[in-house]
Amino acid sequence: MPRFSVIVPAFKVQAYLHACLESVLGQSYPDLELIAVDDCSPDACGAIIDEFAARDARVRPVHLPENVGLGRARNAGLEHASGDYLVFLDGDDTLTPDALRAIADRLKETSEPDVLVYDYARTYWSGETRRNQLAGQLTEQGPAPFRLDDRPGLLTVLMVVWNKAYRSEFVEREGFAFPPGYYEDTPWTYPVLLTAETVATLDRVCVHYRQRRTGSILGTTSRGHFDVFDQYDRVFAFLDAHPELAHWRPVLFRRMVDHLATVFVRRDRLPRGSRTEFLRKARTYYARYRTPGTGARPRVRLRHTLVRLGSHRTYRLLSLGSRLRGRTRKLGSSVLRRARGAALHLHYRMQLRLPLRADRAVFSSHGGRGYGCNPGALESAFRTFAPQIRTAWIARPEHHHTLPASTRRLRPDSAAYWTALARSKYLVTNDGFDRGLVKRPGQTVIQTQHGTPLKRMGLDLQDRPAAARDTDFAELLRGADTWDYCLSGNRHSTLVWERVFPSGFTTLEYGLPRNDVFQQATSADVARLRESLGIPEDAVAILYAPTYRDYRRSQRLTLDLERVLRQLGPRFVVLTRAHHSYDAPLTRSAGGRLIDVSGHPSIESLCLASDALVTDYSSLMFDYANLDRPIVVHTDDWEAYEAARGTYFDVRAFPPGAVARSEDELIDIFATGHWRGSRSVQLRTAFRERFCAYDDGRAAERVVRRVVLGETTGLPQVTPLAERHPVPSAAAARPVPPLASVPPPGAAVPVTESL
Repeated sequence: MPRFSVIVPAFKVQAYLHACLESVLGQSYPDLELIAVDDCSPDACGAIIDEFAARDARVRPVHLPENVGLGRARNAGLEHASGDYLVFLDGDDTLTPDALRAIADRLKETSEPDVLVYDYARTYWSGETRRNQLAGQLTEQGPAPFRLDDRPGLLTVLMVVWNKAYRSEFVEREGFAFPPGYYEDTPWTYPVLLTAETVATLDRVCVHYRQRRTGSILGTTSRGHFDVFDQYDRVFAFLDAHPELAHWRPVLFRRMVDHLATVFVRRDRLPRGSRTEFLRKARTYYARYRTPGTGARPRVRLRHTLVRLGSHRTYRLLSLGSRLRGRTRKLGSSVLRRARGAALHLHYRMQLRLPLRADRAVFSSHGGRGYGCNPGALESAFRTFAPQIRTAWIARPEHHHTLPASTRRLRPDSAAYWTALARSKYLVTNDGFDRGLVKRPGQTVIQTQHGTPLKRMGLDLQDRPAAARDTDFAELLRGADTWDYCLSGNRHSTLVWERVFPSGFTTLEYGLPRNDVFQQATSADVARLRESLGIPEDAVAILYAPTYRDYRRSQRLTLDLERVLRQLGPRFVVLTRAHHSYDAPLTRSAGGRLIDVSGHPSIESLCLASDALVTDYSSLMFDYANLDRPIVVHTDDWEAYEAARGTYFDVRAFPPGAVARSEDELIDIFATGHWRGSRSVQLRTAFRERFCAYDDGRAAERVVRRVVLGETTGLPQVTPLAERHPVPSAAAARPVPPLASVPPPGAAVPVTESL
């Protein structure tokens, strides 16, 4: 008996069915049967199902002699199900990677509940992915399992069948089945949740709910949408048959009214000429099922008035009034916004007439993000070597917690922000300031950059439309014209910055301030950081930090990190760091030996805590090389990346360590010990000699002494590479023998101690 029976009905979804079935059969939790039901589809769905059945014994094809609709097709699948739990998936949707494993783990944690509710994300044909807005209802905090009476908010989550796993014994005992017609989920999901003795939640996206541009049932104009009335007749008949559930009637009444109003106001559902009929019938149902205590919240009161009155004309008048109020508020907000902008502009112009403050410096990183990078290291150095300078940091409010107490907080586009830009002598950034900035005589702008460029930058993007997108190159050069100094970590960077930002700035080839900490940190610092991140004491911590992809709209992980960890054994952990441009974690299955650190404020701290770096084309490799720790470069999409963005050299030909061209090669590099072998050391040494000449721990001091204190001679001499002693990694003192053998791709992996 399999753990899961995954039931997939298919009708006119041939373009999506491959992806759906692959998402099930490719799960890392293989204990399943896939019951694919061909609902007499006129396209190739039946043939596709048979193809999958021929190659995988877990697929059980069911071909119906006539089209019966989604609900009855699911019933046909139920008749063949033998798993402990039932999982439903529509033929145009997909399971997320490792979803069934996460579901199985949560079922075990919560003592085999009757129903487990998990999350979903809408995926649009444009490529956008948007998580369920009510995901907060799926919190795993508190008692588990529970009854619906303990968490009634679950009823606000989309009432569909495919975001839940159902215990087969429970479904069979209660005799649940799907009715015919549209909205067949309604008389299934409400009775199931109301009846379940034990319910649990999983706060994880397990389903990608495809939002098709055309062809979906809910987007089809048809009288079939009148079926919603029959479905609610079934819901309330169920309540009548179970008097102990009568206290749910007011809640379900409100849900029904919301649902009827939604069907009516969606212009693409009801055929022309049937809208008045639908509304009159909705009024009848309002009167039929209304119960005491069913008052509507103010936010949806208009919709309830629509259904209660059943008058389209009255609704149009009320709706017009509501829209007018909304537009009035919007217009008022727009006027206020413009007035505020004008007032701030006037304020800035007035501040520009006042004297500069020679003892003030303003810092910013990554367009208003938190404290860190080169500006962060320089801000600290200002306070150390030029304590007479008062510092301020520009950051959005959600990042203020990262700022040190000794620096002033500035919110972008506030009066204090414009005052600081107008009157501070020193302006320091790794990105840029507001386009409205007017650089005054006597102001000093320091452009720190944020790394050594491997990818093409500045004017070199003019023939790279995928990377340049809407870049205003004239504005880019105007910004560069405000720079007095540009920091550089090596000769390669100097040559690139001066070519791609042709302007009159002075290059300070002093090293990058953010890398100073690598020479200053101690083993105690490393131990403290690892403990704060939850890294086990004897573990080998791999920092995985891929870069941004210009040729993709969204972040897509090309590595199966859980498989990598299974192959390497229990002593390895992976810290996953998403690029800040995506503003989302790399994987939602983080936990245990897979630790998401995307939100950590300091990439330097993560480097110190790790024992090795795995990246692709990120400039982080140049910084990490200063630690003299192993680096592995994963280049599975080099050709696509080079075509879209372009690079200054082929990192595969001059790498900082071992190069993996696939997931299996990456596993092999770590499993055999090549990641820290003699060849990797040779490659890293050559890489450091070329790119790490100045990062000796005193770069920030050299910048402050030159720019603020005016010292042109006697700056700290650069310590040669051979004389530097960066803090060792936690694993450096522990020998790591290679695995006895490397399993071939797809083979079962024994549990083994690999260290």
